[in-house]
Amino acid sequence: MSAALDMTASNEKSAISIKGLVKRYGQFVAIDHLSLEIPRGEFFVIVGPSGCGKTTLLRILAGLDKPTEGVIETIQPTKGRPGNSMVFQGDSIFPWMNVWDNAAYGLRMRNAPKAEIDEVVGHYLDRTGLRRFAQNYPHQLSGGMRQRVSIARAFANDPEILLMDEPFSALDAQNKLLLQEELLRIWEEHRKTVVFITHSVDEAVILGDRIMVMTAQPGRIKSFVDVNLPRPRDVMELQRTPEFAELVHTIWVSLRDEVNRAKRQAEGEG
Repeated sequence: MSAALDMTASNEKSAISIKGLVKRYGQFVAIDHLSLEIPRGEFFVIVGPSGCGKTTLLRILAGLDKPTEGVIETIQPTKGRPGNSMVFQGDSIFPWMNVWDNAAYGLRMRNAPKAEIDEVVGHYLDRTGLRRFAQNYPHQLSGGMRQRVSIARAFANDPEILLMDEPFSALDAQNKLLLQEELLRIWEEHRKTVVFITHSVDEAVILGDRIMVMTAQPGRIKSFVDVNLPRPRDVMELQRTPEFAELVHTIWVSLRDEVNRAKRQAEGEG
């Protein structure tokens, strides 16, 4: 089967449709015949052991890498909007631009009118608590604040699909909690389709509508878990509920064997 990336959704309800996705690097198989549908507006979370192909899948969806086999269909962006925006694990904002210019970057690349840029960027800087830091440069910000800029830039760009690769993994517990709450509040406004990668089972349950558990390399789908918890979500209150604990346990039971298998694979390579 030849590989293809089509910017037209397979049906009106799907934002992403993946059929028979395979990704090889030489003899190494990173992703092995993965198929799934992600509905529009779903907050879709992927968990799996290190090396299972999570980031590879996200890079393929972002157009930064190409599949070896399979077909990927994504929603057609409306005129003037990008198909996707990506928030990376580490710092990805431009060090030579201040906060405002970083957040406005995507809109300016699309030649959006100044009035629109001012309105949209101002809105998301307000939502992320960055308005008073608009003229600061990245070196003047904490790690958590720099990730806030990345989130503001991604939402301001108004993509059809938001791709997030462990965006909070390098943060301390307090900042991680604050940004999880901030992301949920912003997402509630427009219900963007989100594909979010994390190693944290707790974070997956806090954020997601549905969670895909992947196997150790080669990456396959092991299970799907629906997160039937009400929205909007209060992160602190949610973590106190038995329903939250039960979901975390269910996902960890599915994931544990794969984490152990990935560890054995790494030790065998060593």
